Amino acid sequence: MSGEDEEIRAGGDTAGDGIRGTARGTAPVPLSVLDLVTVGAGSTASRAVRTAVDIARTAERRGFHRYWVAEHHSMPGVASSSPAVLLAHLAAHTERIRLGSGGVMLPNHAPLVIAEQFGTLEAMAPGRIDLGLGRAPGTDGATAAALRRTERLHEGAEEFPQQLAELTRFLDDSFPDGHPYAKIHAVPGPVQATSPGGVQDPHRPPLWLLGSSGFSARLAGSLGLPFAFAHHFSAANTLPALDLYRASFRPSEALAEPYALIGVAALAAETEQEARRQVMTGALSMVRLRTGRPGLVPGPEEAEAYRFNELERGFVDSWLGNVIHGTPDAVRQGLDDLAKRTGADELMITANAHGGAARLRSYELIADAYGLPG
Repeated sequence: MSGEDEEIRAGGDTAGDGIRGTARGTAPVPLSVLDLVTVGAGSTASRAVRTAVDIARTAERRGFHRYWVAEHHSMPGVASSSPAVLLAHLAAHTERIRLGSGGVMLPNHAPLVIAEQFGTLEAMAPGRIDLGLGRAPGTDGATAAALRRTERLHEGAEEFPQQLAELTRFLDDSFPDGHPYAKIHAVPGPVQATSPGGVQDPHRPPLWLLGSSGFSARLAGSLGLPFAFAHHFSAANTLPALDLYRASFRPSEALAEPYALIGVAALAAETEQEARRQVMTGALSMVRLRTGRPGLVPGPEEAEAYRFNELERGFVDSWLGNVIHGTPDAVRQGLDDLAKRTGADELMITANAHGGAARLRSYELIADAYGLPG
């Protein structure tokens, strides 16, 4: 196998750090995919997972850099409550594209468990796994209490830096002598290289910090980690958070310079009317979520028939203002403008729509608009 083939199988990042990607075609920056593995009305979780595989394989074929899934709980329309399980399945159905969590909500889990899960994923797909971490619960307070088995719901978020440090030491097998965890090892992991006959695995999943405000931006910068910002639901905070990340950045073994991606909601269709019809399904789903009525993602006909009240209409107008949608050329222009305005190093696209076919078609059309291969 040639060196070029090795690079492609490892995810195609020319920097060799498992983080930075390569812009393909006429795209201004590398393009990636964030998938919530949504379940539409009239469909099933099994079908949503099959669609996730189709999207990941399409993204791989068309030259998208990475594909992430996000941890959510107690939401009927989102089938991504177990990122590690989904990523194992996706790893078995792909060959080159980077796979990761966008993200795992660290306060919901013991750091050792996350280190073990992602060490296992790294063994399954060497050089292709990203570990993105968030400090929010990814759900409502009652569900967070059920996940954590505690009523102190803010405890995890407040202790996030300590949890992150503990996770990092488990991943690197680097607890100092005398530490209570010094003889505890995350397996698969580096400890296997120190056992008789052991060989060091050259890969360790890169850590990313996710955020929608300034806390994670500052922390990611101070630790020299890559940063992923949720522009798709916190657009007003995007520029301040990216500025804070860059200003706070300190070079590390992971990165010599800042690297920030932003999540962006975008959907392309053959016509502007069809794109609007599809994104309205996501808009109605968000209205129901924000008003305490989460459910399956409604179909286009249901969204068209729904009568929004004044408050709901205001929310929808604001939400749609941050969703790039329309013809492929219009979406390309919107993505180009966003990349220029934010200086983001990578755009991670999430398609909000009821059906898998519409989302798959959107990624194909965006790839065509940028002249991506495949």
